Amino acid sequence: METWIRVIDVFSKAVGHAFSWCVLVLTASTCYEVFMRYVLNSPTVWAFDMSYMMYGALFIMSGAYALSRGSHVRGDFIYRKWQQRTQAKVDLVLYFLFFFPAIFAMVFTGARYSFESARILESSVNSPAGVPVWPLKLMIFVAGLTLLIAGIAEVMRCLLCIRTGTWPARTGDVEELEVVLLKQHAGEAAK
Repeated sequence: METWIRVIDVFSKAVGHAFSWCVLVLTASTCYEVFMRYVLNSPTVWAFDMSYMMYGALFIMSGAYALSRGSHVRGDFIYRKWQQRTQAKVDLVLYFLFFFPAIFAMVFTGARYSFESARILESSVNSPAGVPVWPLKLMIFVAGLTLLIAGIAEVMRCLLCIRTGTWPARTGDVEELEVVLLKQHAGEAAK
């Protein structure tokens, strides 16, 4: 199971990192639009569409990455005081009660919705440029699949924790600032 968890985490990381480049495209296009609009008094017709498409792609496609890193927000003021086995049991039940039904709905409804959009080559009715929106809508289905795969890894984590009593280590490529500051503080206190 640990091998599968690592493989799925690497996949989630690759997808998250690939779509993180949307931030640069979004920033560059917004800066270009601001320059064109306020300096040259010649606004573009595509900037609004570019901004919501890039932000939408970044947001929806980073869900599996955030799940694999344990970065989703949770109200854990009670949860964190429980034993790890209890946490895993509660998580496992909640994945099957809430997460998977929602993700299956996202995959199946998203597939029907996005495939129809791609079939008719849907474009934005709010844009004077008529920018195609079907690629963004197709990401609903793809994001659902990536979340489904990441959710399977989370279930495996829960099962391992129930069996061993400790959560399997998560691979990390970034750390929360709070964690970094606590480590620095602990290092300074040890001196």
